[in-house]
Amino acid sequence: MEITVRGQSTYFYTGGKALTPEAVAQQPVVLFIHGAQQDHSCWLLQSRWFGHHGYCVLTPDLPGHGRSAGEPLDTVEAIAAWVIDALDALHVARASIVGHSMGSLVALECAAQYPARFGKAVLMGASLPMPVAPVLLNATRDDEPKAAAMVNDWSFSGGQIGGSAAPGMWLLGVNKRLMARQPPGAFFRDMSACNAYVRAPESLAGVSVPTLI
Repeated sequence: MEITVRGQSTYFYTGGKALTPEAVAQQPVVLFIHGAQQDHSCWLLQSRWFGHHGYCVLTPDLPGHGRSAGEPLDTVEAIAAWVIDALDALHVARASIVGHSMGSLVALECAAQYPARFGKAVLMGASLPMPVAPVLLNATRDDEPKAAAMVNDWSFSGGQIGGSAAPGMWLLGVNKRLMARQPPGAFFRDMSACNAYVRAPESLAGVSVPTLI
């Protein structure tokens, strides 16, 4: 599904179910936010499961990623504000939000800044702060394939790297392809946003949205 957010074409995967005003009014909405140098496809299995088990699913390609137009946003706070504009464009008053890695910071910021819009939050692969090693951050700017290789080397166990006899189940290969298809420049902006995000841990005491980490 493609809609316009802030005047730009934005792609949302909806779990194989049409998103209708009736469904939004009658079913809980769950929003999945991808991590750095990713897009909606990293959530395909989860999105499809929820979409076929009584939920309205919204899984966007963030600006400048996947099939969405525009430039990647520079800060976690800016992405969180964009999420609110996207919900407004879809006439969704309230949703649960699930985020992975960079997306977990976005989910956290959404829960902290816009509690009235979110019923629950799930943070996967989360860290606060989320510093990026200088060697990796520089590589995302100067040599994206090298940076992607670093991320994949650090993110997968030996068994997963070894592959699988089942087509589509070689996690390392799937992620390599996913990262390689993102537009140039997105990697550095995403990692810079993670590296720069600052929220004092004590500020989390005021988060009222039920949050699973």
